[in-house]
Amino acid sequence: MGPVRTPVVVLSSIDPVERDAVVLGLLVDSPRVVALRHDIHDDEDGGSLRRVVADASGVVEDETVPLEHACLSCAVREDAVPTLARLAADGRWDAIVLALPVSAESLPVVRALGWAMRPGEPLARLRLADAVATVDLATFEDDLLGDDLLVERGHALTEDDRRAVGEALAAQVAHADLVLVTGDRRDHPVASDLLDHVRAADGRRQDGRYGAGLADLVAHEHRPARAERRLDPAYAAPVAGAPTDHGVWSLDLRTPHPFHPERLLHGVHRLGDGRLRSRGRFWVPSRPDTLCAWDGAGGQLSVGAAGPWGGRRPDTRIVVVGTGDEAPALRDAFEDLVLSAAEMRAGLTPWLGRPDVLEPWLGARTSA
Repeated sequence: MGPVRTPVVVLSSIDPVERDAVVLGLLVDSPRVVALRHDIHDDEDGGSLRRVVADASGVVEDETVPLEHACLSCAVREDAVPTLARLAADGRWDAIVLALPVSAESLPVVRALGWAMRPGEPLARLRLADAVATVDLATFEDDLLGDDLLVERGHALTEDDRRAVGEALAAQVAHADLVLVTGDRRDHPVASDLLDHVRAADGRRQDGRYGAGLADLVAHEHRPARAERRLDPAYAAPVAGAPTDHGVWSLDLRTPHPFHPERLLHGVHRLGDGRLRSRGRFWVPSRPDTLCAWDGAGGQLSVGAAGPWGGRRPDTRIVVVGTGDEAPALRDAFEDLVLSAAEMRAGLTPWLGRPDVLEPWLGARTSA
């Protein structure tokens, strides 16, 4: 057996109260745990990072340092990695909780930490435990499906961060190994069911903010490849067995046919607008080798090229989650926007010589 590696729990949230309450609960219950909390501030004078280190005895460090670029990946590389290494070497603590800036998505942080934890790297003495997200059922439905922007709540990471609250929340919840839930599902049945439709199918849910102790969080090992697959559009699928008793539904729209580029350009609002959470993949006949990603939440829709299909047969699959009566209209829209059987019989060759109307969304076409 090799040396014991100190576990690191990564915590994400869209609410500073929820984030800090979870951290405080873990510190109070576990005297040999230390928390590293980051907050990023970006203004016209430049970016800064506030680092707070605390344990059960109180605040150990509270320092603000300038950042050349106020972005999350820079913060991890420039401050979190050396700080985590220093905390692990101190010897006073058996576990570390890394509390991310409010609205920060956990995937890029976990990816950076995973690289730094390889043998010979600065964090080789550490290991990734659970990636945890916190949600409040009282606000979850509006947070996920509403159209509030992070900047409107004061939680944007940079001055040009125009993400919706739902966009950040959806990414946190879908990536997490464990979702810590505040609120009683009996009081918020729609929000509770909605969470089960959008969280990771292979993840865990703990009702009660303090229901999961540190021992549970560090008993597991985060699997980066498995967790990244949760957000990979190539593997988008409905959560099997998600509850529908209170009107929440998941619609699985799939076909081997591509979207018609012009019809998609002019009709994307029919699939992308409204109080919906949607994600998946698609292809278009003008670039059949490109897997295109679809990701919608918080009243916003992101569409872009996500690389090659990697030898798999192209298909189109959009999974939509909602709480209203939109499902029939979404089915009709999907059927209208994909190529018909007659259009498929005409083949793809004519498309390769036509102007690419989706270039503003997907980037320049690399081959004709």
